[in-house]
Order: sequence, then C-alpha cells, then structure tokens
Amino acid sequence: MKMQHRELGTSGLRVSALGLGCMGMSEFYGSRDDAESQRTIRRALELGINFLDTADMYGPFENERLVGKAIRDVRDQVILATKFGNVRDEEGHFLGVNGRPEYVFKSCEDSLRRLGTDHIDLYYQHRVDTQTPIEETIGAMARLVEQGKVRYLGMSEAAPSTLRRAAGTHVITALQTEYSLWTRDPEAEILDAVRELHIGFVAYSPLGRGFLTGKIENPDDLPSDDWRRRMPRFREGNFEKNVAMARAIRKLAAEKRVAPAQLALAWVLAQGDDIVPIPGTKHSAYIEEDVGALEVELSPEDLQRLDEACPRGATAGDRYPDMSTVNR
Repeated sequence: MKMQHRELGTSGLRVSALGLGCMGMSEFYGSRDDAESQRTIRRALELGINFLDTADMYGPFENERLVGKAIRDVRDQVILATKFGNVRDEEGHFLGVNGRPEYVFKSCEDSLRRLGTDHIDLYYQHRVDTQTPIEETIGAMARLVEQGKVRYLGMSEAAPSTLRRAAGTHVITALQTEYSLWTRDPEAEILDAVRELHIGFVAYSPLGRGFLTGKIENPDDLPSDDWRRRMPRFREGNFEKNVAMARAIRKLAAEKRVAPAQLALAWVLAQGDDIVPIPGTKHSAYIEEDVGALEVELSPEDLQRLDEACPRGATAGDRYPDMSTVNR
C-alpha cells in the first residue's frame, strides 16, 4: 500500500494521512516497554507514516527522549511534532499551564535537547494559558520560527475565538483536538473555525483512547495503574452506556471484514481531507492494523449507520476529570 498524504491547512506542510501518537509509550496507559515502542516507531516509518507526535509533559520528559533516540538516524524522514505548556516537574506533578514568552523559549530549548535535533517541525501550545494574552505566547513562538528552531506553529484544545486571535499574530498550521466517533464535539464550532482560517486539523485519540477498538469490554480490561480508570467515560455507570457504541462499531466492522479500529479511523479520515488522525499505540502489530484503515471504503450507508450508532453528544461522561483547560 502506498501511503497517502494530506496538507495541514494551506501551510504547505504535507504529512502522512495517518500519524502516530507516542504519548502512551511512556506513560498513562499501563506499563512501558521502550524497546517495543522504538520498534513501533520504526515500523510506522517503514509503513510510510512520517508524522510523529510527542510532548514535553509525556513521561514526563521521557517520551521526547524515546522518540529522539528512535529517529536519530532518520531525522530527515520525519515530520516531528511536540508541545509545551502543560507544566510538570520531574516527579510528574502537574504544576499548571504556562504560556509566558520566557517559558516558551526555555521549553523549546529543552525539547530540542531531549529530541536530539536542531529544529522542531510543528510546535504546539499544548493548552492555552488564560493568564497570558495569546498574542504574547504566539509572538514568542513566532520568534522561534524566525530563529529556525521551529518550522510551523500549532495549538491544542483552543477555542475558535482564541484561534482567530492567534492566527492574527502568526500563521497557525494545525489545531490538535480530540475527535472520534465518541468525541464529536469539534463538529459544533471548531471544524468550521479551522476551515475558515485555513488551519489543518489533527485528531488525537481517534480511537477513543482504545475504547473503539473493541478490545475493552469492562473496566477490568485496563491495567490497575492505567490512567483511563480515572476518566469519567471509563467509570461505572458511564462505561456501560458507552460500550454499546463500541459494540455497534464492532458489528459493522465484522460485516465489512475489517478491524473495529480500522473502521473507526476510516470514519475520521472520511470527515475531510484536511483532517489527520494520530492514533496512539506502543505495539508494532497495532500500527500495522491502523494503517489498514486507509484502504477501508465507507459508503454513504456505512456513514449513516455509524452516525446513528454514535450520534454527537451521545457519549456518557466528560473527556477529562477536569475540563477547565480544554477549548479555551
């Protein structure tokens, strides 16, 4: 299969139609296996995926080191994205959100060092700092572009009004926000806003944090230290309601003779050529399965059935225990 590519907005930055989210390789989703994670990254590159997503807070800090090590000898083949703004200390404690210019500069230098590179292809503000004018944060990021340390700028979980102010300061290449069959919130306003502003849309957690793969039937299927156990959608009461949607996806996938994950990713890909999903995995076998989504064709009837099975707003529970930092 020849990998497809998509342009993020009108920036000229073309990436593989499917990216790889690396967060879970270092934290949040149970135990880690750095050797297998590096194999997964290399297998993704072999399959034509060139868009890798990390952040300084994953690990914390360890995920950037892992990704940097995995791509050291193939750096020129990779579109490397990382993020700043969610502040954590070495012990992993969350210290808040910071978008002050001096922090932007420091974070970039630290990420470059951990990644072992002299530039970041796409640098995101991970969360909006409401105590710092967005023009100041984006202005500092623009300085990094001028210095050649960053090629393109992005934002994550920013509200349409914030995006418009940011885009008035510097070209914003991509907005990264959660989007899947069980998180259809961006359809309300955000997708219209990014298209109006010619900003690409990067969909993180396009498999509903693994829920839509059909492999999670009850909370006990998750490791005891898995961060998802603390998320409202995985808690008792909500879980039972949400699993019905996963089963509906699994049923249609069986009819089409594809994996549930492939069907769920194909749906995201079908929502627009300006959308690039970045499913996360730490297993090479799963990245091979995910790439198969690019060959899944969905008919108007398929799309209608999925829409009816997973309508907007039907998922029980919030995306995060604390929603105060998203869509700001």
